[in-house]
Amino acid sequence: MPHINYNHLYYFWHVCKSGSVVGAAEALHLTPQTITGQIKSLEERLDGKLFKRLGRGLVPSELGQLIYRYADKMFTLSQEMLDIVNYRKEASLLFDVGVADALSKRLVSRVLEAAVPPDNAQIHLRCFESTHEMLLEQLSQHKLDMILSDCPVDSTQQEGLFSVKLGESPISFFCCNPPSGMDFPDCLEHRPLLIPGRRSMLGRKLLNWFNTQGLKVNILGEFDDAALMKAFGMNNDAIFVAPAVYSSTEFQDEKIEEVGRVEGIMEEYYVIFAERMIQHPSVQRICYTDFSALFE
Repeated sequence: MPHINYNHLYYFWHVCKSGSVVGAAEALHLTPQTITGQIKSLEERLDGKLFKRLGRGLVPSELGQLIYRYADKMFTLSQEMLDIVNYRKEASLLFDVGVADALSKRLVSRVLEAAVPPDNAQIHLRCFESTHEMLLEQLSQHKLDMILSDCPVDSTQQEGLFSVKLGESPISFFCCNPPSGMDFPDCLEHRPLLIPGRRSMLGRKLLNWFNTQGLKVNILGEFDDAALMKAFGMNNDAIFVAPAVYSSTEFQDEKIEEVGRVEGIMEEYYVIFAERMIQHPSVQRICYTDFSALFE
């Protein structure tokens, strides 16, 4: 029995991913006619139609969905193999890291120091910020090597992805001019409040905490970027949220005071990576580094 032409299968895989012959042709730098011809040859080999029309695009037929599942595993594994081989050959290793924008940047920067030690010039670090969901999608598409996020990944739902908890920090409320004569947390009802966006794990925890405490707070804004939330809070006399450790480090030299601390709510830090990255030196350094002192 003759083997399948893997070029034909590769072109079919690209059409599935892009949703059109034109999109696949652009990605592969080929003409649409070439792609169409290759798909037709694969259909003849498999004795069935691989696509059906949906509007102006193409979607896999029942046979096409079956073939795509196998093709996706094959070409994903081949890319992982090349990545691992290239890590061993390259004089300078690129390390693309996605950072969840809700995380506090000072703590993130300290974690990243473990990935690129001062005496190692072989690692070329590139950092990108976005939401946890967007970064997870890019990691699955091999556009990122690792993610730092505030929530873990479920390996049973995200096959081939793993997460390791690096640490956690209690959350505090800060302000330049704290309300006087009021106890915490009642004082939160008397000043505009800034919190992380509710798309983040921390934002959802805080909203639930307000409800359980019976607090009727005035949320002036939700911020995905922790640094922007702090700057906006300082300029608008608002109370904002940050890791409790900042009271003795980040904010020590600024006119920012801790209003109160919520011990039951933690900002958590996880590293998430694909199985193909287990051998990468930066991933290993981060996973084996003890960050407990950082979060005290």
